Amino acid sequence: MKKIAFLPLLLLAACTTPLPSVPESSFDRLDLASVVKLNADTVFVRIQDYFPALMQIDSVVSDDLLVLPIGNYDEVALIPYANTPWISTMEVWSEGVQATLVMQKEELPSLKGADRTKAPLLLTNKASKEAFEVKVDNTPADYVALWQNTRLPEEYLRLKDDKLTVYIPENAAGMERSFIRLFASNDNGIANDVLVPLAHGKVMTSAAEVQRNDKHGMVMYSLMIDRFNNGNPDNDIKLNSPYVLPKVDYFGGDLSGIIQKIKDGFFADLGINTIWISPITQNPFDAWGFINDPKTKFSGYHGYWPLYATKVDIRFGTEDELRKLLDEAHKRQINVILDYVAHHMHINSPTLKANPDWTTPMYTPDGRLNFELWDEFRLTTWFDRHIPTFDLSKPEAYDPLTDSALYWIANFDFDGFRHDATKHVPEVFWRTLTQKAKLRFPNRNIYQIGETYGSPALIGSYVKSGMLDAQFDFNVYDAAIAVLIDAQNTSFEQLSAALQASLDNYGYHNLMGYISGNHDRPRFISLAGGAIQPDEDTKAIGWKRDIGVGDEVGYARLALLQAFIMTIPGVPCIYQGDEFGQPGANDPDNRRMMQFSDYNQQEQDLLDKVKHLTHLRRSSMSLMYGSYVPLSVTKDVLVYARVYMGQEVVVALNKSDRPQTITVNTPLANKPLTMDIAANDYSLKL
Repeated sequence: MKKIAFLPLLLLAACTTPLPSVPESSFDRLDLASVVKLNADTVFVRIQDYFPALMQIDSVVSDDLLVLPIGNYDEVALIPYANTPWISTMEVWSEGVQATLVMQKEELPSLKGADRTKAPLLLTNKASKEAFEVKVDNTPADYVALWQNTRLPEEYLRLKDDKLTVYIPENAAGMERSFIRLFASNDNGIANDVLVPLAHGKVMTSAAEVQRNDKHGMVMYSLMIDRFNNGNPDNDIKLNSPYVLPKVDYFGGDLSGIIQKIKDGFFADLGINTIWISPITQNPFDAWGFINDPKTKFSGYHGYWPLYATKVDIRFGTEDELRKLLDEAHKRQINVILDYVAHHMHINSPTLKANPDWTTPMYTPDGRLNFELWDEFRLTTWFDRHIPTFDLSKPEAYDPLTDSALYWIANFDFDGFRHDATKHVPEVFWRTLTQKAKLRFPNRNIYQIGETYGSPALIGSYVKSGMLDAQFDFNVYDAAIAVLIDAQNTSFEQLSAALQASLDNYGYHNLMGYISGNHDRPRFISLAGGAIQPDEDTKAIGWKRDIGVGDEVGYARLALLQAFIMTIPGVPCIYQGDEFGQPGANDPDNRRMMQFSDYNQQEQDLLDKVKHLTHLRRSSMSLMYGSYVPLSVTKDVLVYARVYMGQEVVVALNKSDRPQTITVNTPLANKPLTMDIAANDYSLKL
């Protein structure tokens, strides 16, 4: 590894010493390669997991560890040396050009005896036409700076005292959007990574420059089509079956209803620039599944039982209406991502009937029914009898089915996918889908986010530039639930630790989804208000009780959650109704028809707060691209800052029933800042 060069003179303006040219590389037109995690004595790496559009790999080399090719260089075994630094690099060569992959050793618990508070802290301070300055606390010993996927020569980084200047290569002027990334470490640990967006080679300093396809600027809204807005009663087709209770029959929401809300400004007013819509494919016209208490079967109103992979459900609308929805959204600079079901199809699907060998066995090797064995047989288990699981390890299955997914990109102008049941699908499916997407649609900035419940290691195994951009971070959400619904007996230290674990695993500028709730969980406000107890069967009680908010403190606690997800790194996501506090138990009670008016005072106050937060998020470069800096955490108060190019946003959350006054030192100026925070409230200092 190179050491930072200490120079006697530092100028943020024009560099007085000529800089070496940065070679043109086809790698720099590819998406940013994610960081390789060195989390074992031997790590096996598929290079196309990091460069999915790369078709030829000539060699892979590193000065920092042993690289052993497996067959060709498509896959390598990495064996760290005893002195391999925390931050290291690996060079990938293809057709005479080179790219750099950054590697990070697992920091904890390996880093014994180190003081993490003395690990480097990197804060962007200011920018000029040719460079930007980074304030460095706790000087790094090792560092790496990349423009796109090319490592910058050491002359591009110049350090004096605690200020590091990073110069921008001339190549950047030729790209509408590119990025500089900075990584560093010392003997006490790994620094926060830095991400600086460039517009035609100039540092972006204004949120007005952020476009809808800039993924770090997304604020997402999750809606279930059937339960959102009924814009066309003519396509209402209920089952009207005596075996299906009304709560799980069709309500009538459709694509036309979403178009109406786009056109009347609902999403723009709420501050939303990305809509995630539930599955749109044709579902069956009869009832399936069964529960005994109360006795009912179910319709496919939710969209997760596809009969066809490429046909719009007639109860939702037509292909022309879908195209109109996308057109109206894009005219207003709003993305639309599609919930896609790859894991299974309905048992009556013509695809399954024509290819019965595409499914996994109904029975486990020891003779048990392979139903709902989520962890024991996570890649083969069936979710129910009527939705057999695809065996997507078979090329004859995953090849055509990845093409079916891309049908929606090729024939419609979708901006990405939310992928259902990600961990229950073999990795080869995601690799194949993403590689095809990169090769067939090189100019489409497609965002893919998955759904996985599990450890950060399991979740993160799918979050690579050659698979998915992100997954929803349910571990942070669960920590937020625990801390905010039982505020008297829990500490913000739990939530702070969960977030730090995510930043360590997914990076400080990750694109993970941070939710207010979703369609598979009881409503947060009913938990926080005490209408639901965490140890109850939250599905069963939705059938037996009229679930409300409970104590009005639920509104304040939901506002705290919204403030949290809108001010941390990642992509905030509001589940429909959480902007005003719609109550409910778990599925299906959390899927009530959306309400657009007649709010009570508490609902209106919450909605006003959420609107302020979403618009603040989208107007602040610090909240989109800034470094995350924890400042203080106690049982009842959590304080942190986001810092970008000298602009600081300090966030303080108070979950106690009494006002709090707290004093912290601001990260850049290192000056005391005193904040008064009302009970069960938050405060922001810009």
